[in-house]
Amino acid sequence: MEGDGGGAGCLGLGQGGEAQIIKGTHTHGGRYVQYNIYGNLFEVSAKYVPPIRPVGRGACGIICAAVNAQTREEVAIKKIGNAFDNQIDAKRTLREIKLLRHMNHENFAAKGKPVLGRSPKFLVISIKDIIRPPRRENFNDVYIVYELMDTDLHHLLRSNQPLTDDHCQYFVYQLLRGLKYVHSANVLHRDLRPSNLLLNAKCDLKIGDFGLARTTTENDFMMEYVVTRWYRAPELLLNCCEYTQAIDMWSVGCILGEIVTREPLFPGKDYVDQLRLITELVGSPDDTSLGFLRSDHARRYVRSLPQFPKQQFRARFPTMSSGAVDLLERMLVFDPSKRITVDEALCHPYLASLHEINDEPVCPAPFSFDFEQPSLTEEDIKEIIWKESLKFNPDPIH
Repeated sequence: MEGDGGGAGCLGLGQGGEAQIIKGTHTHGGRYVQYNIYGNLFEVSAKYVPPIRPVGRGACGIICAAVNAQTREEVAIKKIGNAFDNQIDAKRTLREIKLLRHMNHENFAAKGKPVLGRSPKFLVISIKDIIRPPRRENFNDVYIVYELMDTDLHHLLRSNQPLTDDHCQYFVYQLLRGLKYVHSANVLHRDLRPSNLLLNAKCDLKIGDFGLARTTTENDFMMEYVVTRWYRAPELLLNCCEYTQAIDMWSVGCILGEIVTREPLFPGKDYVDQLRLITELVGSPDDTSLGFLRSDHARRYVRSLPQFPKQQFRARFPTMSSGAVDLLERMLVFDPSKRITVDEALCHPYLASLHEINDEPVCPAPFSFDFEQPSLTEEDIKEIIWKESLKFNPDPIH
């Protein structure tokens, strides 16, 4: 197989799920088609045609692959069912649409030397369409159409696909390159984990699922659920009321370690177990490393935990290259103020063969969640999403 991705061979991946003949029923004068996907009603614009096949399922609903008959492009369609039943889920849907639309517009305003001989490409998953609901009133499901990727990093790491250090290097580089763009927009992703990193057979990696993202200027963003526990930084586990871009860098460290070991680094059963697993590897923090904790209670709690010396990373990760070990150690630092930043990580010697600062774009304009007034109701959000769908599917001009 021909090499790609800075020496990383292409991945032997299928498209996930067999093509199936699932017949549809035309609705709304033939403008839409309903499919029954394993008991789930899936109603999409008639331009999306079979083969229809399920390719994923998340907390928000089912994801299916289909073909856009107008462009002949295969796409992924995510159905968010009952999207407006509560304000939290409605806002999450809206924020992902708004943020990815911003990224789609701005992603490659910066032009630089193509990385690895390729043209600049999107760093985050792109929205192709928001299917216009058949009726403005009484719709409760949202269908978002994305570019289709072959798999995600979680499934790849659970597969028998051999991975080399070149693969690891290329995946981590692309993740950091995308994260640099996200952070430059003053956005924290807050939910980086292998299942949110999408891949194709050429080893291209794109960051997905921005439903939990927040800007660094939001006042109420600290108190909500963030990051699957296994990838959660110590400051979040300790309920730190203020946090920074360093939380995403901790998650990248967890992902880097998992790429090499093919197992989660810190699969904690609960918060206490999570902190124990972390301190067993990185060592228990001394008093100078607890300055980020404003709460005396939190500091006393950390001091009361069993004390562990820092492990030798080279011994803990014997199959990891020395450059990857050094980068991992700089990411998995208990004190967020001492954790490596995304810009510093991109300049690390481990990534020297891929690093090209002129092709690591930043966002030209910071992103603002200015639509999130506290008074915004579910109906308000529904109206905004309706208008977003019209941008992709405007009324015909007579």
